[in-house]
Amino acid sequence: MLPDIDTLISGNLLLSALRLPDQALLKPHLEVTEYRRGDILFDAGEDVTFISFPLGECVAALVIALRDGRTVETATVGHEGAIGGVVSQGSLPAFSRAVVQVPGSVLRIEATVLQRIKQASPGLRNLITRYSDCLLAQVLQSVACNASHTIEARCARWLLSLQDRIGGDVLPVTHEVLAELLGVQRSYLTRTLRTLQAQGLIQLRRGRIVIASRPAMEDASCECHGAVKRHFESVLGAVYNASGTLMSLRPRSVEDSPACQAV
Repeated sequence: MLPDIDTLISGNLLLSALRLPDQALLKPHLEVTEYRRGDILFDAGEDVTFISFPLGECVAALVIALRDGRTVETATVGHEGAIGGVVSQGSLPAFSRAVVQVPGSVLRIEATVLQRIKQASPGLRNLITRYSDCLLAQVLQSVACNASHTIEARCARWLLSLQDRIGGDVLPVTHEVLAELLGVQRSYLTRTLRTLQAQGLIQLRRGRIVIASRPAMEDASCECHGAVKRHFESVLGAVYNASGTLMSLRPRSVEDSPACQAV
């Protein structure tokens, strides 16, 4: 038996941040779908017809496929956000591929329906605009990171980002998946992970990676993880617990904005 729609909505921080009247506008149009690791939400060139809101530990990545067969991650989306036509108006050809990295459930809604509801809901429009800005910041920071930082620092950044979204120290990610996301050969990535393990930062297990020391991982990571985290805090009011897990979003509402207060 599936959970009721209110329970499902509580599994996505972006939807949970909406006021109840705005949630009520979405509820009749939301449907739950299960995805396995490796499932493709949409591919480059395809029309994006659905907006997906990952629930719980479900995580997807936006990746760019290169001609030599490599793929490189540009953004990671978990229960804090949405994927598919968020920055654009939806129903446009996708530039990247969206691949599920940690299996789970998503709530999805037709892109055209979401756009219609946005026009009637200033609160939803404000929230999506703020999230779009944070998603774009993540993409831009990823570009700078991939061009400027060592594989060890980039690897630490990605593992921290995954831990932010799913909580706990045990990350369900394989060497193969992580190598694909970082755009490097698996053998190279394995050597990198062993270096991090030798430094006491992680422990390698079959099909998973255990964060041994979050503070030490933050020190080993480049500044990119912290920069994106601070932007989420500033724009979306992101709240993290002591272990770094993203717990809630508390964005400034339309009514609280300076423009509205001045009226």
